[in-house]
Amino acid sequence: MTSPLKGIRVLEAGQFIAGPFAGLQLADLGAEVIKIERPDGGDPFRIFGAGGGAQGYSSNFTAFNRNKRSLSINLGDPRGQELFKRLAQSADVVLENFRAGVMKRHGLHAEVLRALNPRLVYCSITGFSEDGPYGNQPAYDTIGQARSGILSMFVEEDDPRMRGPTLSDQITGMQACNGIMAALFERERTGKGAKIDITLLEASMYFMPDSFTAYTQGGVVLGPQTRAAISAAFSFRCSDGLIALHPSSTEKFWRGMLAALGRLEITEDPRFRDRPGRIKNFQQLLDILAPVFAAKTRAEWMTRMAEEDVPCAPVNSIPEAMADPEVEHLGLFYRYSHPQHGEHTGMHRALRIDGERESDPLPPPGLGEHTDSVLSDAGLTADEIASLRRDRVI
Repeated sequence: MTSPLKGIRVLEAGQFIAGPFAGLQLADLGAEVIKIERPDGGDPFRIFGAGGGAQGYSSNFTAFNRNKRSLSINLGDPRGQELFKRLAQSADVVLENFRAGVMKRHGLHAEVLRALNPRLVYCSITGFSEDGPYGNQPAYDTIGQARSGILSMFVEEDDPRMRGPTLSDQITGMQACNGIMAALFERERTGKGAKIDITLLEASMYFMPDSFTAYTQGGVVLGPQTRAAISAAFSFRCSDGLIALHPSSTEKFWRGMLAALGRLEITEDPRFRDRPGRIKNFQQLLDILAPVFAAKTRAEWMTRMAEEDVPCAPVNSIPEAMADPEVEHLGLFYRYSHPQHGEHTGMHRALRIDGERESDPLPPPGLGEHTDSVLSDAGLTADEIASLRRDRVI
């Protein structure tokens, strides 16, 4: 059960994040994921990212592509297209996140491949629907965030700038993975595959349903601080770092936070006496509490909050998060070695099945590292593979 998808073969024609993240999750659950990359450079993420792109093994690429094998094919070449069709006939899943219409131009869209393999689950991830008003427009994560409304809850109008990690890409990859697994489950009953379509736009909106019901039922348009005010979620600067607290709607936690601060008199202030008042006067509450937190260290406030049983945590940097005692207890990270690219740190899947992580994950692949072995398994001879390589099909 540590690898429930063992025996499932996935052809991942993906690049950047959304498709590869869906493929990564399937691989972490035991599926054999074969990453299809163009021979001249492969996934653009190989040379992209804060961790550098030396030798096509950047931190961005390795983050989303561990536990996969790499097969380089030129899908723009007719021989490459025929090779992809041959592989799809024995695959369980084809996963792609090209711009809408690309796979159709290559003759590799769902109708063609499912005619060859009726059991195939074909999943297409795009920015927008192919037949919709934005079908011809390019889209990356920020576009998905912007169109869906997510970005409006992060960007301040008087100081607009992008912050934080990608969201729409991972959100879409997670929902694509769910759809693929559901289709595989249904195939067990019917023997038939399925076509799954998902866009950055609809996946991102699906991720935050309460934002839309707040508007449709209450006429409330959420902004960057609305959720924090409603949920009583705080972040303050202490004398040596940041702390986060979330008393939420629980009166015990609200009073416990003020008791830890030594400011119980705030409960008698008419502006903050009840939850609606605290929501309405949220900014004034922040202005009062900020200098209180700034007067002591984070450790001091953490100790006091723990004594009052208040939900709180340090705002960890990335190194601090990796060194957090709970993270170390969970064993989330591990070391792996690649024969050409050396030692690196990988992250296990978040799921534990019967208490176990995935077993023996593969290191992220070099470009085309498994081309010969995958094609040999598909029945091609050494001479055929050499011919394809000479003609730059692989």
